[in-house]
Amino acid sequence: MRRTLGIAVLGLGWMGQAHSRSALRIPTHFADRSFDPRLVVCADPDADRRASALEDFGFARVTDDWRAAVADPDVDVVFVTAPNMFHLPMIEAATAAGKAVFSEKPIGGTPAQARQAWALATAAGVRTGVGYCYLWSPLVLHAREMIASGQLGDIVHYRGCFLSMYGSDPLGLLTWRFLADQAGYGVSSDILSHSVALAQFLVGDLTEVVGMAKTTIPTRPLPSAQASHYSTGSADDPVGEVENEDFASMLCTFANGATGTFEASRTIVGPESRNAFEVFGTKGSLSWNHERINELLYYSGADPVNSGYTTILGGDRFPFHGAFVPGKGNSIGFEDLVAIQDFAFLEALATESDFPAGFDQAVDVVSVQQALISSWASRSWEPVVDLKGTP
Repeated sequence: MRRTLGIAVLGLGWMGQAHSRSALRIPTHFADRSFDPRLVVCADPDADRRASALEDFGFARVTDDWRAAVADPDVDVVFVTAPNMFHLPMIEAATAAGKAVFSEKPIGGTPAQARQAWALATAAGVRTGVGYCYLWSPLVLHAREMIASGQLGDIVHYRGCFLSMYGSDPLGLLTWRFLADQAGYGVSSDILSHSVALAQFLVGDLTEVVGMAKTTIPTRPLPSAQASHYSTGSADDPVGEVENEDFASMLCTFANGATGTFEASRTIVGPESRNAFEVFGTKGSLSWNHERINELLYYSGADPVNSGYTTILGGDRFPFHGAFVPGKGNSIGFEDLVAIQDFAFLEALATESDFPAGFDQAVDVVSVQQALISSWASRSWEPVVDLKGTP
């Protein structure tokens, strides 16, 4: 018999909508499941979004008070999809109420807040998940199996990047992602975190880093009350200061001795959503780019004559892919990764089994971020200290 899991969504922006759609889609994609998701309550300060939650997504009820949503007795799991600096108080309330929590990364606007969120969930003994949805790409999961099986030999180098254009227009509005009191840090939290999570998932722990950061567009037009998140202003609009970094890069060493390089930018022109990695081993290499989500490039050193990269196309022979489309070469997309991730989390919750991307992993990522932030100030190599072991 399936368990009904009542869901609260705190914030109906892009990711709030994506998780809500996942709850609606999961029954149509995963017949062999142990739960039935139910959209109980959506909290959002915007009246239009609350109306959409009722009319378009089918939530049972809505509220402008996220604390009321957390306290709702019909809610089993809380999805935190608000701006970063709201994560900690929402997680604190949810864990105090004994609710399972799935939070979009970074589970806090600063590494210290993320560590506190983890500590609260650990003390409360509640189940947790974090939104590193790219880990759930079927071809990323396949890459992990190839690496673990030794097909690439010993891993010697890793290249990770997340290059995005979402902030490349200087007239893009000064919305919450650019403000310290709402976002905390910039690209090191927003998109570099995805690169680090992928590296840890595929290769293992990072032990030391050195890097740099820059705010490449220092001011942006102030938004009006009705502006959407990615709207643009005009050259005559009043402006405010961008308060966090647009660009971050780092060199690193992995625990297994491999070297690594990372870069992230939200203001670069050209790559639109290039969350990509290359893994180099003594016997071969792999390359994946989210912009080409259904392709994994594989170089085998076994045949020195017929050398070159082979393109592995996605298909139902890889994990989860067949839940969406059958056969070989038929594509899946970003929100399919969110649905896979949410299914895996809710299935683990219903069956009391392990989920591999909880708040522990979020703190592993921000431990690297903290070392990187320290290197910005010291301009030298900094050790990665596991923040779970610090008071």
